[in-house]
Amino acid sequence: MLIDPGNLSLATLEAVYRGAHAELTPGCKPKVERSAATVARAAAEAAPIYGINTGFGKLAAVRISANAVGTLQRNLVLSHCAGVGDPLPEEIVRLIIALKMIGLGRGASGVRWKLIALLSDMLKAGILPVIPSQGSVGASGDLVPLAHLAATMIGEGSVVRRGALMPAARALRAAGLVPVRLLAKEGLAIINGTQVSTALALAGLFEAWNNAVSSLTTGALSTEAAMGSPVAFRAEIHQLRGHKGQIDAAFTLRHLFTGSQIREEHRQRDPRVQDPYCLRCQPQVLGAVLTLLRQAAETLCIEAGAVTDNPLVLEDGTIVSGGNFHGEPVGFAADQIAMAIAETGSIAQRRISLLIDPALSYGLPAFLSPHPGLNSGMMAAEIVSAALASENKALSNPRVVDSTPTSANQEDHVAMSCHSAYRLLAMNNNLARLIGIEALCGAQGVELRGPLKTSLALQKFVSVIREVSTPVEEDRPLASDLERTAALVREGALIPARPPELWDYR
Repeated sequence: MLIDPGNLSLATLEAVYRGAHAELTPGCKPKVERSAATVARAAAEAAPIYGINTGFGKLAAVRISANAVGTLQRNLVLSHCAGVGDPLPEEIVRLIIALKMIGLGRGASGVRWKLIALLSDMLKAGILPVIPSQGSVGASGDLVPLAHLAATMIGEGSVVRRGALMPAARALRAAGLVPVRLLAKEGLAIINGTQVSTALALAGLFEAWNNAVSSLTTGALSTEAAMGSPVAFRAEIHQLRGHKGQIDAAFTLRHLFTGSQIREEHRQRDPRVQDPYCLRCQPQVLGAVLTLLRQAAETLCIEAGAVTDNPLVLEDGTIVSGGNFHGEPVGFAADQIAMAIAETGSIAQRRISLLIDPALSYGLPAFLSPHPGLNSGMMAAEIVSAALASENKALSNPRVVDSTPTSANQEDHVAMSCHSAYRLLAMNNNLARLIGIEALCGAQGVELRGPLKTSLALQKFVSVIREVSTPVEEDRPLASDLERTAALVREGALIPARPPELWDYR
């Protein structure tokens, strides 16, 4: 896939996240090489320029001789390989590499084209650096994790290739690739930037959207199982408020209900005038989630195409220091996504709770068991859903406000953007499991409404659920069923046929 750094789309970024190969358009090369030549000239001159012929951070006042600038860059990379924790997932690493290529490809970083070409060749050869998940505060960018990427480019550190862990030098040699010898500023350009935070936040965004639209399906199943009122989803209600996300959510729900016998039974016989909020306010809550995710998407798409290292080579040939590496926009976006994930799960958990409670579920048996008392049915599944929802509520607390100064107070306000985005992986896993539990409960409840049938659209989803989990008629261990339905959610098997699209943020 050819990528134009100046014309990025979320669809392109998601394709890379899902496994597409990334190369930059050749038209980027002249500008990249011009900025590299500018840096080379500056490195040979006497005037001090940060990061080119000086030390870094608090050591910026230390001058470096022209014949040592390459050693300076190598030392910078090696000294910052201090990450800890579990390695980042391979799909995240792929996206990190692509984002770093995009940032360097804007031609303001002063690196040679051969560095970008090496990154692209590593992606093509399946050489993925082992990047620890902890160590960035989102200050001068994601210095520590990006150093582990930079190290592999010079033949140091470890990589995974074709499922095997091996030294970077060996993997490069096996693929016919040659490590680079860093010149002035090149090490700094690679490790400076927000690409790790941004990749993690984008992954969180893509999975959160998948989970949110899947919860429209499971929410519709729960509404059918509870014989909820159709009135709350009328288009006129949502047009009067005007929020696009809410309008989209209501439209999707109405489509899922079309042709349901259960809905018609409610219209004709059900004396209830209003349902609890977890049913009635689905368009308002899930719509707000969609809106929030689209806002985060706009920020992250801009950031993905941004130049975020320091110093920068401007069009007029000057080299200037700034602060584009600060991860504040990404941290805010990740905090937004975290809240959206938590709220998606919170309202889904309330629907699960409603379905198992005979005082609220309008005629369904206790805990959705055909034989309650002797059997506990979905009792424990609902407890698990409460545990998952509660964990996500705690994880959704904002991270970007928790600044801890570093680097001898030179970096005295940091974004915690990497920390903010990394927790989205766990939150989305929790949410997928929670939505999977609702899928089981909703399918069970709809079947218990027989001989009345739900809509054809929802019948198809019940069939999908039943391919991995049979009805719970007698008690049995449910742990494996819950993991299989969570897998359905992660795979997108419960996404409606006409879902709202993330790309509508523009």
